[in-house]
Amino acid sequence: MRHIACTLIAVVLAVFVARATAGDKGTTVNLDGLKSTTPANWQAQPIDVKKVGTFRKYQFAIPKADGDKEDAELLILHLGGSGGNNDANIDRWKKMFAPPPGKTIDDVSKVEKLKVGDVPVVYVEISGTYLYKFPPFAPNPKVTPKENYRFIGAIFDSKEGPYYIRLTGPARTVEANKKGFDEWLKGFK
Repeated sequence: MRHIACTLIAVVLAVFVARATAGDKGTTVNLDGLKSTTPANWQAQPIDVKKVGTFRKYQFAIPKADGDKEDAELLILHLGGSGGNNDANIDRWKKMFAPPPGKTIDDVSKVEKLKVGDVPVVYVEISGTYLYKFPPFAPNPKVTPKENYRFIGAIFDSKEGPYYIRLTGPARTVEANKKGFDEWLKGFK
């Protein structure tokens, strides 16, 4: 019982700290000393390491656009340099989607390289049916197809190993937040 109470207090404190640092300006995200403040409407969420492990560093809910049924989710993961090369990660991300009939996954994907300050970044966009898996790393997870979804990913290749930034959600919601995502990403200094 005491352990549950301590865990609950830690989660409440984490939410309070995230909100206190967010204010009306958003949450400051720190990736190896480079910082950028999220758009104010991104809702920082506590991370339950028992469920998702220690690789997840930040998690946000991005409020759904009118007409969408779900919020989008933004995750920032850091695997300490053990995440594989960029091509393997891009292939893994593409496998999270099924393209519309008559198209290939490459038809609905876009990959570009850019720099954020001195940091090389690989920027990936994918559209189609999101193949949501839960639990995500189980050998036989339940797959729930979610049509008309969009993904924006960034491999932020910092000095301590890459950070994997993943924005996934209904296409309208992701499109409504793309400008804010791009400005936030390019704002790391």
